[in-house]
Amino acid sequence: MLEEVLTGVVLTGTGTVTGIFVAVLVSVAPAMSAMGRADYLQAHALLGKGYHPLMPILVNVVTLSGFALGFLAEAPGQVLFPVASVLLIGVQAVSHLGNVPINRSLSRLAADGPWQDPRPLWRAWHRLRTALAALALLVGTVAVLATR
Repeated sequence: MLEEVLTGVVLTGTGTVTGIFVAVLVSVAPAMSAMGRADYLQAHALLGKGYHPLMPILVNVVTLSGFALGFLAEAPGQVLFPVASVLLIGVQAVSHLGNVPINRSLSRLAADGPWQDPRPLWRAWHRLRTALAALALLVGTVAVLATR
């Protein structure tokens, strides 16, 4: 029973994270790139309130569930679920080392004056964490299918 619950957490959680990241990649980020600086800074502040602390908590719960499945699942899930969790640790690392510092720097920017547009770098980091999340979803899915 615990294995089934954790499997559901891993698949649903990883799918949710990946889906949110893809939505940001294909819709939110392009829309924000089209905005002027003042509108961008305001939109970024508003969007950030919705993603924090949900996303870090969700990724952590899914990561821990995947590691737990490494002990509970049969082969090849014993290896694949932890691999998916390591990929999610990569998502967290990219977020904390790449996107979050950029996000924090935006709160200190004025709506006018000199600036170096952070959006291209933010999008590059976001593409990387989206790819890592998608790989984690793929590995988790393969783990479920291979152990059934």
